[in-house]
Parts: sequence; C-alpha cells; structure tokens
Amino acid sequence: MRVALYAETFLPQINGIVKVLCLTLEHLQRAGIEAVVVAPKESIDTYAGARVIKVPSLRNPIYPKGRLGMPNAQTFAQIRAFAPDVMHMFHPSFSALAGQRFARKLGVPTIASFHLDLSHALNYYGSSAISSVIRRLMTWEFNRSNYALAPSTHVQQQMRNIGIRNVGLWRRGVDANKFHPRYFDPNMRDLLTDGHPEDHLLLYVGRLATEKQVHQIRAALDQIPNTRLAIVGTGALEAELKQEFAGYPVRFMGNLSGELLARAFASSDVFVFPSAFESFGLVLLEAMASGTPVVSSRVGGAPNVITEGKSGYLFDVNDTEGMITGIRRVIESPAKLAQMRIAARADAETHSWSAIMDELIECYSSVAEQSNRRALA
Repeated sequence: MRVALYAETFLPQINGIVKVLCLTLEHLQRAGIEAVVVAPKESIDTYAGARVIKVPSLRNPIYPKGRLGMPNAQTFAQIRAFAPDVMHMFHPSFSALAGQRFARKLGVPTIASFHLDLSHALNYYGSSAISSVIRRLMTWEFNRSNYALAPSTHVQQQMRNIGIRNVGLWRRGVDANKFHPRYFDPNMRDLLTDGHPEDHLLLYVGRLATEKQVHQIRAALDQIPNTRLAIVGTGALEAELKQEFAGYPVRFMGNLSGELLARAFASSDVFVFPSAFESFGLVLLEAMASGTPVVSSRVGGAPNVITEGKSGYLFDVNDTEGMITGIRRVIESPAKLAQMRIAARADAETHSWSAIMDELIECYSSVAEQSNRRALA
C-alpha cells in the first residue's frame, strides 16, 4: 500500500500536528507501507523513509508563524508518479484543497483527519466573521473526503453537529516507554522547584498562547501553600506570562524534548491544563504515562482519558475553583498522590500508539478496498 499525506506544518516546526504526523510515518515504515508527505517548502527532506514533496508556500495571514502550501502542476506530477492508494489530509491544510482535486483526477480515495479547531480558535480571538466562513469551508472539505476521522468522541460529535458526515474515530495515544515513571530525577525536580523539592510541584507543558490560559494557574499558587509551578514551552505569550508570574514561585524552562521532557513529567506532582479548547491534548497522556496525575479543563480528549478521582480531575473551562479543588485532592496526602500516580500510569497504558496506528492502517485498507469495488462495479 502507498499513502500520500498532506499537511500544512512539518519538521523542523514542532507542534501537536507534527508530532502525530511523525508517529504516523514511523508506524507506516514499520508496517512496510510506502508514504510521501506533501508539505510547505520550508520542511525537511525526508522522515522515517518518507520523501517530502515540497510545495511553494505563503505566510499564513491568520497564523503568522504558519504557512499556506500551494501545490502545483509539478506537485501533481510527483503524486501521480508515486501512485498512492489513499490520500490522507491532516486538517487544517490549505494544501489539502489541491490534494482533493488531485485525488479526483487520479481516482484515489481520501481520508481527512481533524487536528485543530481553527474556527473555534478564530472565534476565541474575536474573529467571529472569519470563524463562520472557516467552519463552512471545513464542513465542505471534510465532506469531500471518503471518510473523516475525529481524535475524540467530543470532537466527533462537534463535527457531526456542523454537518460533517461519515465521521469515525482516530484516537490519540502515547509511547508508554518514552514517558515512564522511571524517569523521575531528583536533580530535575530540584531544577523545576528552584531548589525546593519538598514543595508541591505543578507542571504545565505546551504552547504559551492565549487560549491555553496558563495565567489561571496563578490562583492555585495563591491559595495552596508550599506549591510551585514549572512551565515548559514557549510562545507569543511568554513575556507577558513572565511579567504576570513575577514574584511567584514559578520556573520557566523553555522548550524541553526527549529524555529531558520525560524527566520533567515524571518529576512533577500534578499536571495542570486549564486550556479553553483543544482537539485532543497529547500532553495529558504523556503526563499520565509518566505517573503524574492530571487536573484538566473538560476539553478535547480529557474526558476520554482521565478517570475522575483516580487518575486525575476535570473542571469546566474557566472554573478556577474547580481547578484548585482538583489540585488539592491530588496532593491532600502522600498516600493519595502515590495511589493516583499508579492509576494515571495504568490509564495511559490503555492508549498505545501502536494499536491506534494499526486501526488507522485498517481504515486506509477499508477505504481503498471500497473505492476499488466501486471502480469495478
């Protein structure tokens, strides 16, 4: 089987979409499935045996750090030469609009997977007029595909509510070997706590952007004694957050990856995630696999992965009192925290990337087979 994947973002950029795309390519390589990636010209040349078909790109006017891919006749020639059995569009992707045209010319079935609620994000930033246009375009784009994939039951229902048909599930997972309690490191904990490892340590990992609402964690520091916060990640809001947390027991760590990130997760007491909205939130499972209980807003995949009262607690978006209550419950006693660490790890182990990627390959095969049957009918 040969698969062409379309994405608007790829390495060297690092974000949730890129992470899932890389994991997909790695699994396809292990399964002996040939793949190519259609991505903006700023991308790397190859990954996990997959060649990157680079396309001209423009700066994204909505998200200046992003690009808009512009596939052309040369792109089509390369796709035709590759002869894919399935095309997989990672939404949102401007490149996928051309990809759909290519697929129809070649008679190749398409799958579109949801990775970012762009319309919600625009609405959150006060661009409601553009948001409604993006929502209609998203519905049209997904319905042009043979099959749509949502990352969680919550998003699946949202997609159905706006008129998207044939919506299945492509859940999210975690590498439970890469993120593991064995990476607990006293030196890392000492660093994260600024030399106060005996204090309760809260952790946030992710982009520092408005919708992540990291500033809300300050209320927990105000109300829970002997509590510290470590923030891993960078973003447009970094300078503002540093000013907002000035004088608080907060350590900004910048970006961490690989074993350093695994150590940060495993060396913390509670992972706190007050985001206003998410498609899924891969960091939740990474924290849980590390044996760190999660206190998260009820967004994205959080309700699907957290067993409330056992591996973590959920609270409604903007309910800071609910967030504080959840944190208090996790750290109320060493015995409770130890128990929840075990439960968090156990819940994460049920979300194996390997099994989830096998389900994706089954989806590819099913869509390709159905397309072949229709062609022969």
